[in-house]
Amino acid sequence: MINILNDGQGVRYMGERNYSYNFSVTIAVKGFEIELMKILTIFTSIDLSSNNFEGQIPRDIRELSSLRGLNLSHNNLIGHIPTSLRNMTRLEWLDLSSNKLSGQIPTGLLDLTFLSIFNVSYNQLVGRIPHGNQFNTFENASYQGNEGLCGVPLSRGCSNKVLGQPLPAPWTNSHEDGGSKLEFGWKVVAIGYGFGFIFGVATGCGCLRTEIAGACLLEFQQRLGDYGLPLCCELSRLISG
Repeated sequence: MINILNDGQGVRYMGERNYSYNFSVTIAVKGFEIELMKILTIFTSIDLSSNNFEGQIPRDIRELSSLRGLNLSHNNLIGHIPTSLRNMTRLEWLDLSSNKLSGQIPTGLLDLTFLSIFNVSYNQLVGRIPHGNQFNTFENASYQGNEGLCGVPLSRGCSNKVLGQPLPAPWTNSHEDGGSKLEFGWKVVAIGYGFGFIFGVATGCGCLRTEIAGACLLEFQQRLGDYGLPLCCELSRLISG
């Protein structure tokens, strides 16, 4: 798997020369389970899925430069996806699903131009999905179960994302009046100041009498529009009571 010799003798099967070959294996190839009764010497893949392996994916895995398929799914692998995987340029399928991998998908994987199956679903990955080359062919199923991922082909955009974490969005509710838009956040501040202002002035001037206070509330409500009406109603009830 580290290096394949091309001696011009055509395809060969394991065990052919000593005629003692008696072996078959079932492996997952590009998302399908198949049983191999004979194994081509050029058919180089590793399937270590469903073994409860722990720890990180070793960087030295890049030395397996002739590997065609790698399946490490359904384990307990942690850490980042090694950038060194970019050196495995013969890879046709790579399955890292159902682990606990974190961080971003390395853009270096764009170098894997033979990759036809890529699955990193159900991990803890974040950030923008690489775009270009083979990655333009992968669908949503390759990335599902990673709430921090964004970008094509997912419906989650990356405009308000930093490493996959959403930025706090401003709490706004546009209200148009005469062509102008007021943000709800500033409206709340204005109402708060107005509330304090009315009580302060009313207390200082002794105008908590119903008639004067009512006039103050009416003017305040007219200035704030629809946002001031509920507040003024509550304030009027307190004054009257």
